[in-house]
Amino acid sequence: MFASSGSSICCQSGINQIKQTEAALTRGVGFFNCRTALLLKSSSFLSARNSLHYVVDLNTFDVKCSQKQSRQTVTASKAIEKKIIKKVGRNEHHLWKKKDSAGSGQKALNLVRIVSDLPNEKEAIFGALDKWTAWETEFPLIAAAKALRILRKRSQWMRVIQVAKWMLSKGQGATMATYDTLLLAFDMDHRLDEAESLWNMILHTHTRSISKRLFSRMVSLYDHHEMKNKIIEVFADMEELSVRPDEDTVRRVARAFQELGQEDKSKIVLRRYGCKWKYIHFEGERVKVRTNAWDEDDILTN
Repeated sequence: MFASSGSSICCQSGINQIKQTEAALTRGVGFFNCRTALLLKSSSFLSARNSLHYVVDLNTFDVKCSQKQSRQTVTASKAIEKKIIKKVGRNEHHLWKKKDSAGSGQKALNLVRIVSDLPNEKEAIFGALDKWTAWETEFPLIAAAKALRILRKRSQWMRVIQVAKWMLSKGQGATMATYDTLLLAFDMDHRLDEAESLWNMILHTHTRSISKRLFSRMVSLYDHHEMKNKIIEVFADMEELSVRPDEDTVRRVARAFQELGQEDKSKIVLRRYGCKWKYIHFEGERVKVRTNAWDEDDILTN
């Protein structure tokens, strides 16, 4: 405000000087000649022009300051909005957070106690398990899985089968671990037909996602019941799906080929999938030695 008032005073004084010089020249008063008057007139014009430039510069400075202040206020308001949004986001509950499993161990022990006191009837078992989950808002999958592990450690294979079938009937626990436990229970309870039907269902449903563990389970199941042809069928499925067998499965398959009189195929399996080296403990140290299959193969080639 003060700058604008000073600039207006300077402009007015310059204009007054121009008027006085023009009047003096017209009247012929003064000691200056015409050249001096012209110089005075030009100097007065220059002072007026400088004062006008000064006014324009002040006005542009005021505009720039006002624009800068407005930008600062806008950025400050945006920063405040961002901070507010972040504070709100911290209190959100996300779906991928791990669910609370507190008390699942006690629930599992309660399920084991309930099942152990019941007779071997499907209606009684399923009814008791339905009552166990009656007051639950969500299916207690963690507690049921822990109960299956407890029953497996206790070798209660009948109860393992009953609980696993009940879980699958509810559409819960259809995982490779549950299938592995159920196949083991079928093997130990001598239910070969049910094990084969379950295995065929797994093959048709989860063709490309069957783990090596399930293949090994079926090979051990057929080896336990001395079904050599079935072992070779499972091994053929493994090769078709590009699943590399473990050492125990390789030994079982090679022995099955050997007992069927196919010695050449047994050596091919050992040569292709068997490990060349193994570790043994000798005099308190871990020593790396060659496997027997590779030693026999070297003897035959030499």
